[in-house]
Amino acid sequence: MQIGPHTLPNRLFVAPMAGVTDRAFRQLCKRLGAGYAVSEMVSSRPELRDSRKTSRRLDHVGEVAPIAVQIAGTDPAEMAQAARDNIACGAQIIDINMGCPAKKVCNVWAGSALMRDEDLALRIVAAVVDACAPLGVPVTLKMRTGWCQQDRNALTIARAAQDAGVAMVTVHGRTREQGYKGEAEYATIAAVKAALTIPVVANGDIDSPRKAAAVLAATGADAVMIGRAAQGRPWIFQEIHHYLATGTELPAPATLQVRDWLLEHLQDHYGLYGELAGVRTARKHIGWAVHALPGGGEFRARMNTLSSTAEQWRALDDYLTGLAERHPAWPDARPAPEPAHDDVQPPAALTA
Repeated sequence: MQIGPHTLPNRLFVAPMAGVTDRAFRQLCKRLGAGYAVSEMVSSRPELRDSRKTSRRLDHVGEVAPIAVQIAGTDPAEMAQAARDNIACGAQIIDINMGCPAKKVCNVWAGSALMRDEDLALRIVAAVVDACAPLGVPVTLKMRTGWCQQDRNALTIARAAQDAGVAMVTVHGRTREQGYKGEAEYATIAAVKAALTIPVVANGDIDSPRKAAAVLAATGADAVMIGRAAQGRPWIFQEIHHYLATGTELPAPATLQVRDWLLEHLQDHYGLYGELAGVRTARKHIGWAVHALPGGGEFRARMNTLSSTAEQWRALDDYLTGLAERHPAWPDARPAPEPAHDDVQPPAALTA
């Protein structure tokens, strides 16, 4: 699959998630089968771009290409300048955020709130494309199906964005009004895919290999984007890739293998955040991984009392090593997969 000049190894994408998809997590997901990952969003407001949080989000040292950065804002000129600034810091693809449902984002008319003002949304798209095109950097767009059930305008915006020069569109199958509640719907994504000639990516509630195959079949999308299902289970990408290629599910990974993946991720995480912030921000990643495991609740409670990265790392090592003695294969805490439907067949391997 292509995004502008970039050839991706497969069509399994990591969704941009604020506070989650930092460089360390993106790298982990790529090592475990993701073909593409987008950074957590960076504000276009100049007064916010000098913060320590933003500086970490602009750190792409050692990151596997292509480096994609998501920007958010409401002013076309500021968004254009934010695109230029991020390209100067190493971004190779710029993604426009029109999908974030968070109140603190929508209250300033950024994120999915832009879908309520199509004129402003498309002026932002045009400004960012105009800023990126001379530099040879493609622009992508992530959005929702609309603001609310009565105003699902993803198709209108997607068509106009394609006309403006956007290279790819991702659609989360919910309105802003839904947030993350209810079930994602895929009919709107299918309509967008049918109308566009650029790649279209399906996002929302893709949490298993079978679900990924079903969504691809239902929408005709060129790729799938996984967000929350990768939290604590980043190897979901290699599971999906295997299923789409073979029609069979991978066995659970060895617990010791998962231990090594998670411990390696912690080291990368600490290197990015440092001692004080590193131990605090790593807790959520550890919690997601262990919450449904045998003794996971007790371990998470104890782990949250630890105040140094060394203690935290050793505690996770000890817990997972002990777990491996009782469970050589990773205990599968997911709900049982839905039965396969006869009319949903695994598509061909998702290779470029």
